[in-house]
Amino acid sequence: MENSAIARKNNMWMRNKVKRNLVLYVFLAPAAIYYLLFHYAPMYGTLIAFQDYNPFRGMSSSPWVGFKHFEAFFNSIYFYRLIRNTLLIGFYSILFGFTIPIVFALLLHEVKHPKFRNLIQSISYLPHFISTVVVAGLIVNFTSPSTGFINGLIEFFGGTRIDFLRESGWFRTLYVSSGVWQTVGWSSIIYFASLTGISPSLYEAAEMDGASRWQKVWHISLPGIKPTIITILLLDLGRVMDVGFEKVYLLYNSTTYETADVLSTYVYRSGLEQQQYSFAASVGLFNSFLTFVFIIVCNRVARKLSGYSLW
Repeated sequence: MENSAIARKNNMWMRNKVKRNLVLYVFLAPAAIYYLLFHYAPMYGTLIAFQDYNPFRGMSSSPWVGFKHFEAFFNSIYFYRLIRNTLLIGFYSILFGFTIPIVFALLLHEVKHPKFRNLIQSISYLPHFISTVVVAGLIVNFTSPSTGFINGLIEFFGGTRIDFLRESGWFRTLYVSSGVWQTVGWSSIIYFASLTGISPSLYEAAEMDGASRWQKVWHISLPGIKPTIITILLLDLGRVMDVGFEKVYLLYNSTTYETADVLSTYVYRSGLEQQQYSFAASVGLFNSFLTFVFIIVCNRVARKLSGYSLW
């Protein structure tokens, strides 16, 4: 009797809790359904990485081959090139795309005129809303060897025109710099919000002690946003292998494969163009595994070095 009474009490408490938070659950439902349908349900399809998948026979009738496709990828002549390009582009994107927004937010925080600061913020946000296709089109037009604005400046100052998109050495520079331009303003929002949460009394006390502007930034501003910086850095490091497919696909060509070809574009060519579905699935699964390892290792290192971590 006592157990049944406790059970009824718990059930009633749960029903009341659900009713009280029903509106929140309704708002949460679309996001939960999205992730279930497009992120978790497709995970079942990764099984074809261990099969010789035939679309006419289906997954249930396709023969199992174990790690055959993984071994083929590891022994491929493109393996080291793909890993190197993906890591380098991801690393450079984090190196510049992570640090520059912090510097930009610190500079904005030092601007005392509200209207001027709001104008700078609004201008810096605009590139974030430009689609990847438009950004790629701008890069193509600006770097054109015949009519491009950049080559026009190079020639004006006595240089020789450069075919940027056909020289492999320029691809990473174009990719990373355009990415920084597009995201610096938007990425700085969270840092600027953290800076505004720092108590003004700390700056006033430091100023009374004779601290310079640089000393206030170094000893107050940066320590004040340290948890935010570490959290964003860990999230970015978790995506170091997730180099955006769209912009690479729109900008690269066969002459720049040496520095531009990454795992995501290789998966596309292998899976859709060459119809090697199982092989492409194994490459994609390997990429996901590397991303998982990165986020686990980086989280542990951050927890040991700084005391902050995602979990």
